[in-house]
Amino acid sequence: MGKKLYNMATEKPDRMDKEHMLQLKSIFLAPYMQLATALIGKQRRAGGNMFRHQMDTMSILIDYGYIDSVLLKASCIHDTVEDIPGFDTNLIIQADDEGEEVLKLVLEVTKKEGQPKNEYLRKIINEGSYRAKLLKCADRISNMISLGFVTDEKFIERYCDETEYFIFPIALEVDYNMYQELIDLVRTRRAYLESSGYYERKNSN
Repeated sequence: MGKKLYNMATEKPDRMDKEHMLQLKSIFLAPYMQLATALIGKQRRAGGNMFRHQMDTMSILIDYGYIDSVLLKASCIHDTVEDIPGFDTNLIIQADDEGEEVLKLVLEVTKKEGQPKNEYLRKIINEGSYRAKLLKCADRISNMISLGFVTDEKFIERYCDETEYFIFPIALEVDYNMYQELIDLVRTRRAYLESSGYYERKNSN
């Protein structure tokens, strides 16, 4: 079976127009934000918590002009199933009339317990829906920005390598501007590794 082709977004809106404002106004995000507050206690490596990361991922999608109700609702809770042990997925289904569709998208971007990261990302590349790929790109942009507050050099290098190998192809398929931002984020992180002397120390060993 041939790979699905998507219309890659190449223009980023300067600001939200009235039509999209009214579209966003009609989306009931509060039930999903309430579910996401369960992540407030989950600390992040770069500081802050996982609830803030959910909101940041959603804001990145809006920044890129995506006012899709299922996509935005899923972005609010995309880490709940993975990061909250025993999370009751029925809470998503019962959130509103789009709950089942939102859960399906959340599960697309959820790494199964024990699943190797490369296998998980490769499945999104090969089988992910358009929404799943957009959500994964926004998620990675948020994570790459947070990486600027991380000082573990090996982790930074590994994360940059992973982004180049797995996330660049996804972004290039669905949104050229996201792809460009990810390139810039990787470039700045690698510049940090260069200025810190990490590559020199690594190559001398």
